[in-house]
Amino acid sequence: MGLANGVHHLAICTGDIKKQIEFFTDVLGAELAALYWMHGVDGTFHGFLRFGDTCSVAFVQNDKVKEIDPQVGISHAANTRAPSAPGTMQHVAFNVDDEAALLKLRDRVRSRGVNIIGPIDHGFCKSIYFAGPEGLNLEISTSAEPIDERAWIDPEVVALAGIDAEELERFKKPAAYTNDTGEAVPQPPIDPAKPHFIFPRAEYEKMMTMPDDELTALRSQPDPPVKVAV
Repeated sequence: MGLANGVHHLAICTGDIKKQIEFFTDVLGAELAALYWMHGVDGTFHGFLRFGDTCSVAFVQNDKVKEIDPQVGISHAANTRAPSAPGTMQHVAFNVDDEAALLKLRDRVRSRGVNIIGPIDHGFCKSIYFAGPEGLNLEISTSAEPIDERAWIDPEVVALAGIDAEELERFKKPAAYTNDTGEAVPQPPIDPAKPHFIFPRAEYEKMMTMPDDELTALRSQPDPPVKVAV
């Protein structure tokens, strides 16, 4: 397994954070856990809707977001079967523990007047589908057991993806990572062939060459916005 063990939060831009909070709390039962100015980003605030102690969906709002016109097929897909631009979110699926919880949540969504598709049995999971505000494509899924890759990795699709036999084995069983030196791995040189954020070049180069502890001290803001009495 990889070192990450789940999705901590998914951040989505919004032009109306109140509408998103209303939908996710009322329709899905998520709890508003945080709503504050985004650290290090002028004029931007975000809210976290909690599904569990380590899983949330976050919405990010500023005046610039409101000026961007959504375009179906570019900024987002029309539905869970439709395409959108590379690198954009086609849809997001949230997890429930079992089919009984899936059906209970289906009924909750419908009770709020939201149309829903499903449940649909995909073999390795069962899912329901519905739309959220601002063109979100949403899914709720449950899996009775882990995916058996022997049954669900299709050789035809493997070939269409340009994956050879050696690569397939590597993808199925990624190499473990070990660091026996006891020291942090230094920041690598900026390689244009690797993925990168789009920052002003001088700012990005400064961040990528700054010692980790210095960057951590510069960017960190660990104190919450509201002081809570003990």
